[in-house]
Amino acid sequence: MVKRTSLAGDACPIARALDVFGDWWSLLIIRDASIGRRRFGEFQASLGLARNILAARLRALVERGILKMVPASDGSAYQEYVLTPKGRGIFPILVALRQWSEEFDEHPEEIATILVDRDKGKPVKKLALYSQDGRVLDAADTTLKPRPAVKRARRALA
Repeated sequence: MVKRTSLAGDACPIARALDVFGDWWSLLIIRDASIGRRRFGEFQASLGLARNILAARLRALVERGILKMVPASDGSAYQEYVLTPKGRGIFPILVALRQWSEEFDEHPEEIATILVDRDKGKPVKKLALYSQDGRVLDAADTTLKPRPAVKRARRALA
């Protein structure tokens, strides 16, 4: 297996995020956990992934604080995987990927599900990026600028 280059120290926040969950299997595991799958066998049945690869991805997601292992909800001796707050924070990214695919896929009629509001049963609105004053922004309306320097306390010399 080819060793992946770490992007953890990259100055780009997108590269840093991809370092945490950047392969498709990990995102699909997070998707499955978001819809309630918790057990190794449930992930395996959903994804059709080899046991060793699934085990490695689950272990990495636990190590990175995306998932945590908890005692089985049915009281059995098994462990289950649940999303942490850090893992639940990935949900808008999954929605953005889903909505992009729904808009630009060559065969959107083949997409099996739609995302709906659980209480109202209505499709969710497309995600949008808003300015501080409420305007909808696209890429042409934004730019990058350097982050202000963080002031660091000087260490007292001993």
